Amino acid sequence: MKTIIKYLVVSVIIAILAIVVYLKVYVPKHTFKVIQPTAGQLQVTVKGIGNVSALNIYSITAQTGGKILKILTDEGRWVKKGELLIVMDGVDLPRQLEIAKINYIKAEYEVKTLQGELKSQKTQEALLQVTYSRYKKLNEQRFVAQAEYDKVLADLQGIQAAITASASRIASSQSAVKVAAKNIDVLQEKIDRLKVYAPGDGYVLVKEAEIMQYVQPSTPVLKIVDPKTLWVETKIDERISAQIKLSQTATIILRSRPDKHYKGVVRRIGTMTDAVTLERKIDVAFETIPTPFFINEQAQVIIDIKRYGNVTKVPLMAVVQKEGKPGMWVVREDRAHFTVINKIARNETEMAIAEADKNSFIIVPDRHKKSLSEGMRIYQ
Repeated sequence: MKTIIKYLVVSVIIAILAIVVYLKVYVPKHTFKVIQPTAGQLQVTVKGIGNVSALNIYSITAQTGGKILKILTDEGRWVKKGELLIVMDGVDLPRQLEIAKINYIKAEYEVKTLQGELKSQKTQEALLQVTYSRYKKLNEQRFVAQAEYDKVLADLQGIQAAITASASRIASSQSAVKVAAKNIDVLQEKIDRLKVYAPGDGYVLVKEAEIMQYVQPSTPVLKIVDPKTLWVETKIDERISAQIKLSQTATIILRSRPDKHYKGVVRRIGTMTDAVTLERKIDVAFETIPTPFFINEQAQVIIDIKRYGNVTKVPLMAVVQKEGKPGMWVVREDRAHFTVINKIARNETEMAIAEADKNSFIIVPDRHKKSLSEGMRIYQ
């Protein structure tokens, strides 16, 4: 009798343990979240991280070497096209220009004086030519002495030589006028280069020099950005960058303002892939310029690739690979069955599929539970 009771007690304990294991281990391990496909739109996007930059960033340089007398703007200030930005020390250039102008006036005066002398000499030549012609005839008729004829001829030849010399001096003086005028132009150009003007409207990004600092020609003094050309330079994996086209719309999220979304558009697509990261540069322009903005600020870019309307969608977490084919586990008569799917498109959270039963129940795999297999019992 005692033996029978002992066996009954052991059997009851084993049964209780089996029930506990079944309820606490087996059933939970076979209980999965089950969902159904949904119908609607699927927006396919590509995301990238980049930095704020611009197409037009002007480096304002000193056009001549020397000391900076004035910098008439500062970082963060707005400047207009043609606005005076920098004034350099001209040292003695103004005095040199004054001397060049005096030399020009002097050379012009000399030309006018020589031209007056030449005119007088040509008048004398005309008179001497008449006298020479008369003396030549008289000499041929032996009415005048040879000495008188020779004197008249010598006077004519002398005035002709003087005319030639005057013409040469006039040419030389005219050359001097041209040289003086060129010197004025050169000096004026140097003086003009002492002042640097804004090439266009924009914000001053950086001031790289200070007043009274000596700089070499082409030394950067300021950097100005044209806000109309503001964009985000981002890099996209080359495997998905082929989907990106010019003029596609995008959303830009700045790190300093994560709650605000700015509209953008794909403005430029790089033609080269980075040999190390295997990424391609994509430039996305702002449609509305953020105020204020900061060059090199980190930003996230979400590019709209394509919108699919009225498609059947399933969560991406429910899609699995089996024997190299994409599919999903569905529940039929409380059993798991693998169904191959035909993908139309996908984004980061959902996949649009073809020929799906909208009333089917899809198992969401869970790595903390038993691995799914064909015909496995499923609890919901």
